[in-house]
Amino acid sequence: MAFITEKLLEDCKYSYKLSPNVKKFTLKDTTFVQNNVGNFEFKRILEEVPNSGQGFLLKIIINPDLTGFKMSVTDKSGLRNVNIFKNANKIIQDKFYFQMDVFVDRDIFIKTEV
Repeated sequence: MAFITEKLLEDCKYSYKLSPNVKKFTLKDTTFVQNNVGNFEFKRILEEVPNSGQGFLLKIIINPDLTGFKMSVTDKSGLRNVNIFKNANKIIQDKFYFQMDVFVDRDIFIKTEV
């Protein structure tokens, strides 16, 4: 999957665009981890019951020059994409929106209603 500047997950109410004001220290403050290639990775399990380990994996990767990103919600193994907005529990959707709103507040992403 190539790096993009804007992403709309299937059936999501919002599209997310990488902010031109994003900073590397902000990514580190929001628990992004820089890997060996230089990409910034964020992984979080969206769980209905906290600490259950049962849920879907939100994964975001931002390239080293902060010009593009990849975002996906997959099953826990990370192998299959999952549409959490069609059949998943509302709690999982709310956790996704809450996490993305944190990134919007920190000027990592710009949210646009579809």
